[in-house]
Amino acid sequence: MFKTRLLSGILLIIIALVTVISGGNILFATMFIISLIGLTEFYKVFDIKTKAPGTCGYAAATVYYILVYLKSVLSRDPDWFIFLFMIFLICVMGVFVFSFPKYRTEQILAAFFGMFYVAVMLSYIYQIRILPRGIFTVWLVFICSWGCDTCAYCVGMLLGKHKMAPKLSPKKSVEGALGGIVGAALLGALYALVINTWAGAGAQVWRFAIICGIGGVVSQIGDLAASAIKRNHNIKDYGKLIPGHGGVLDRFDSVIFTAPMIYYLTILL
Repeated sequence: MFKTRLLSGILLIIIALVTVISGGNILFATMFIISLIGLTEFYKVFDIKTKAPGTCGYAAATVYYILVYLKSVLSRDPDWFIFLFMIFLICVMGVFVFSFPKYRTEQILAAFFGMFYVAVMLSYIYQIRILPRGIFTVWLVFICSWGCDTCAYCVGMLLGKHKMAPKLSPKKSVEGALGGIVGAALLGALYALVINTWAGAGAQVWRFAIICGIGGVVSQIGDLAASAIKRNHNIKDYGKLIPGHGGVLDRFDSVIFTAPMIYYLTILL
């Protein structure tokens, strides 16, 4: 099991390297496909994967990505996003009322929430990449997500004594969480030093450290949020697409929360 998980992890890293470095249309298409797969996994939990509320979600996610692409190509905001979200809400509520009582309230809410939780949040990986110097910044998403997870695990195994969320994730500790945040900040600083040395990026070390430290906090919330949804619905994994890891949402649960945070922190700092 460990060998399978390790090989899958290495393959994921290689795919991420090739995809993100290539950027442009390849990264856009990759994130769009990953978002649809993740959305399918999420809708499956609420039994709307192939039903009308889920169909509305897929359609809204597709139109959203088209608008994101147009924004990048036109270099300006078409300002249609809020309109899309309103139309999407009207559509899913229309399905709810005209097919009543076929769907439960939580299924309709899941259709609307899922589109934001998966498609919108993941799209920020592409949106970071197309920023000026985005080829360097976009890696902060993965550094503070997966780096924080690794550091938290190591510190928790060595020093963990106080449970952070015992009912939700019994193995996670406060010490591990703090170790993950500090580890993510240090990895961000180290990454800045590396790209400055080898690529002349001109990155400010303290800024990358702050961004990754805050990202480390958010990534742990994303991880626990995904676990909470699974616990509520008595499932172990969202899917089986990635051997040893589960589904897209199991592997990208922390990235989902980190990507938009890194985007806005990058603009702010």
